[in-house]
Amino acid sequence: MADKDNNKKPSIWSKYTDADKQKLEALNRGYIDFISRCKTERESVAETIKQAEAVGYKDLREIISNRQRLKAGDKVYYAFMKKSIVLFQIGSEPIERGLKILGAHIDTCRLDVKQNPLYEDGGLAYLDTHYYGGIKKYQWVTLPLAMHGVVVKKDGTVLNIVIGENDGDPVFCVTDLLIHLAQEQLKKDGTKVVEGENLDILVGNYPLKDGDKESVKAGVLKLLKDNYNIEPEDFMSAELALVPAGKARELGFDRSMVLGYGQDDRVCSYTSLVAMLEVANMTLDRTACCLLVDKEEIGSYGATGMQSHFFENALAELMNVCGQYTELGLRRALQNSYMLSSDVSSAYDALYSSAYDKKNVAYVGKGMVFNKFTGSRGKSGASEANAEFVGKLREILDKNNVHYQFSELGKVDLGGGGTIAHIMAVYGMEVIDSGVAVLSMHAPWEATSKVDIYETKNGYVAFLKEI
Repeated sequence: MADKDNNKKPSIWSKYTDADKQKLEALNRGYIDFISRCKTERESVAETIKQAEAVGYKDLREIISNRQRLKAGDKVYYAFMKKSIVLFQIGSEPIERGLKILGAHIDTCRLDVKQNPLYEDGGLAYLDTHYYGGIKKYQWVTLPLAMHGVVVKKDGTVLNIVIGENDGDPVFCVTDLLIHLAQEQLKKDGTKVVEGENLDILVGNYPLKDGDKESVKAGVLKLLKDNYNIEPEDFMSAELALVPAGKARELGFDRSMVLGYGQDDRVCSYTSLVAMLEVANMTLDRTACCLLVDKEEIGSYGATGMQSHFFENALAELMNVCGQYTELGLRRALQNSYMLSSDVSSAYDALYSSAYDKKNVAYVGKGMVFNKFTGSRGKSGASEANAEFVGKLREILDKNNVHYQFSELGKVDLGGGGTIAHIMAVYGMEVIDSGVAVLSMHAPWEATSKVDIYETKNGYVAFLKEI
């Protein structure tokens, strides 16, 4: 169902039956709800566990603790530091013959609160932040922002924080210089119009007691103590992020698209999760896996990023409780696996057409996107899929009537990007990037097509059933 020129493809909408359209809308309602509520990795992992347990998944740690054995058809999950998670559905074949893996990331661009953040200047109280991921800093000013995260007390008590999402909640913002005084600011390079150290969050103006030094800061501290039991020192053991406030929405007069925060890469993590749960009652030959990870936007570093060994360790634990673990068996399982590195691709934007090769770019509403290779400028840093694997995927997708397109990120010399594909390719497994085309990628609000979300989910299901 692919065409050598994506732009010449007919509309997919016209190919849908009424039943198809009902399924499409139901999937997108669930997706809009998911990205509206799950704006941090912790929230995404918690929701994943909730949905997985509802269809019979068990915690692998409990299986290990209880010295239980697993068999074909059993379903388990393994969460790590509450920020990454992997789901396994055990197939009938020995695990060493390889897995079929959907791998996406659940972190997204945001403003992180620093560990010594609160200060007062000019009668205003601010929280100092450090931006996370690749952003255009000027896009984050004057937006209503919500605070999501956790504060961990010295005694281990965890305070879950969400402020700014309900109608009665206050919100926060980064201020900007008024246009009347911005002549010098507007002469700056776009990367410096707003400096990273100026992405501080306005949080208060009410003095606790007039005339006292830093009385506004003192007033904020009192509110934090009274309302949330947060002391100044608690910021040292907190993970607090500022994200765009409000729910994702349908976009356009025709409601054909979705506008929301964090669609890179929650649009692929959600469709991967839904696909994994959709095959929960099917008999599979290869063991299926849905891998949702942290830290991709900053290079996949850290204990919860893909460059750590948590996935490899989880797979070893799984093989052990199945009575199949050997070091060689683990290595074979990894090498014999097939993986869709489920991440977004850039969508053609007519307002910036000069950035794209029109013959090799994804178009909104034209289906699931595949990037045979990533990287930048001469494929530097690329992971490139083997042609044989691509041919196998084409056969599966066409057989299951999945609409898809092949794409590159943009023109060859303009830049590029990467995903977790190259990290998994180290094991020797077959990997290709696939997912949904996104407009305004890495902006506070991103846009996607309902059609592309639906086709991508269907593509993931076909992969899990037939690879």
